[in-house]
Amino acid sequence: MKTIRTALAIALCASAIMCAGARTVGPLVSDQTTTANTVYGKIQGYRDGDVYTFKGIPYARAERFMPPQKPASHDGVLKCRVYGPKAPQGQTLDFKGNPQSDNDFGFQFVMEPMDEDNCLVLNVWTKGLDDGKKRPVFVWFHGGGFATGSGHDLPCYEGRALAEKGDIVVVTVNHRLNTLGYFDMSGLGGRYADSANLGMQDLVKSLEWVRDNIARFGGDPACVTIGGQSGGGGKVSTVMMMPAAKGLFHRAIVQSGSFARQNPNEYAELYGKALLNELGLKADDVEGLRAVPYKELVAAVNKSMNAVNMTLKSQGKDVRRGMMGPVLDGKHVVAPGFENGAPEVSAEVPMLIGWNYNEFDFLTGKEDTMFRDGAINQARNKAAQGTADAYLYMFNWKPAGNTLGACHGMELPFMFNNIELQPEMTGATKDAYELADKMSSAWIAFIRTGNPNTKGLPKWEPYNEATCPTMVFDNKSYIKTK
Repeated sequence: MKTIRTALAIALCASAIMCAGARTVGPLVSDQTTTANTVYGKIQGYRDGDVYTFKGIPYARAERFMPPQKPASHDGVLKCRVYGPKAPQGQTLDFKGNPQSDNDFGFQFVMEPMDEDNCLVLNVWTKGLDDGKKRPVFVWFHGGGFATGSGHDLPCYEGRALAEKGDIVVVTVNHRLNTLGYFDMSGLGGRYADSANLGMQDLVKSLEWVRDNIARFGGDPACVTIGGQSGGGGKVSTVMMMPAAKGLFHRAIVQSGSFARQNPNEYAELYGKALLNELGLKADDVEGLRAVPYKELVAAVNKSMNAVNMTLKSQGKDVRRGMMGPVLDGKHVVAPGFENGAPEVSAEVPMLIGWNYNEFDFLTGKEDTMFRDGAINQARNKAAQGTADAYLYMFNWKPAGNTLGACHGMELPFMFNNIELQPEMTGATKDAYELADKMSSAWIAFIRTGNPNTKGLPKWEPYNEATCPTMVFDNKSYIKTK
């Protein structure tokens, strides 16, 4: 289906594709030359033109409410040629967090299978296998808050174009979400003592897999960039607060996801006990907890959490668990974060930070100040740390004849250089291809060097308090200052 969609986009936009240097379509090859060795066994992918592709690679395994462990080793050759399942999640939501609507036509979310036991998988695109080269590595954390999404729920997440254009290795990751990834049972102690931030622990495990294996895919484990948009940007910011992730990545990109506050976990014991009471289980009833169907578990979590929150509010307590997400547990995620400073454990990591002009205000045409202020605050705090640069951008391009404007997520097919994979979103116009070429070049430059300056764009200075230099991406990109 993707090949058909790509061919149609090429037919409709031939002149734009020629000027932007978009991908060529050829036969896919899967044979012994596309087999890679990992520390857990051999896997087989396929070759798409000059790019080797591996999908659905297991990077970890985990029991319900338990920390992730290394994946099991396997004999023979494991076929990794199709995307793996995503984490269980509720009703598919549109980009505004509402049940799917006609606006979803502009994003074309991919409907994927869900599997609790097999969702810890990642995908790899590279131009070389075990060839001795040290290509920079880009690891992508998907959006969807901390509740929904996957490493391929948008067509433009495909890493082939970036891998081919920049000669980098691209990795996209699935991990546990919502109740299974972020309901904190650590307050119960015992076997649950390490159950805080499980979804974030999964992401660290994916980076450990990269460290241990990526050289076999032509990548450099000493040059790894983590990036993400929306909730994925929040995940990037949180990984920067995790001692276990120190040294596993070396640059960071946050797109429309500069969330500064993590939840406290001081009420974890109350939440855990309330859930077990709601389910009629005891803490040592491991099999009973595993046997609860996912939908029933989610319903029980929501009911028990709401009851605890109502009690706490009646006591005048501060309750900030309106949505499940990372918690400051003092072990996996530690202060300071970006609310009033920058994380010490990632002080040497340069950042690329930005927002889109409209975000969720696209129907009014107004500038979204919440995402803007969050991005500027994060860049300010990172720059004030004085140990690594922060570069700031704003995405201002709006598709002609499309009501979405420069909305939340509109920059994704541009920085991934995948205009042709989502023409319904961008219009696949000549202007779109030209901007994608420049924007993806800036991302590749940052992934390679920690500096996004590239040919075709104005000189881009790191953030400073005096002028707040901001690259504005549009048909004619420019630097905006105070």
